[in-house]
Amino acid sequence: MPKPVTVSIDVPQARERVFDHLDVMANHEPFTDHLLRDWELSGPERGVGARARVHVKALGAADVVDIEVVDAEAPRRIVERNVAAKAGRVAEGTYTLDELPDGGTHIAFEYRWVVTPVGDRLAAPLVRAVIRHANETAMRRLAEQLGSAA
Repeated sequence: MPKPVTVSIDVPQARERVFDHLDVMANHEPFTDHLLRDWELSGPERGVGARARVHVKALGAADVVDIEVVDAEAPRRIVERNVAAKAGRVAEGTYTLDELPDGGTHIAFEYRWVVTPVGDRLAAPLVRAVIRHANETAMRRLAEQLGSAA
């Protein structure tokens, strides 16, 4: 199983504001639509049970991924489970929010495989690099989105 991939960014917004923004599933589309497209939302707008079905194309393969918030602890943590049925992948994405000493928030996002398809295991370094790059882009875009929502 590949090691988890963690990316992070510091933003000037308060932790509660960042949590409230991330807690709404629809707010994820604008900062992840470079990889995740054609969002279909279901379930509650926010919190545990919020769901999205998205289309992803990466490394030459296309799939449909179901994302669901499975745990949340305001204002510190949000855990999303994602299932890519065609690829046979189950993973969790966890946002962890920590207050910075001089104000603002440190946002860490960890992508962790729960069920790893053979292709991910065989190409682990490449798969991890692609996920790291996509998630670093998402964190930069999230920071921009938070700044423009002020």
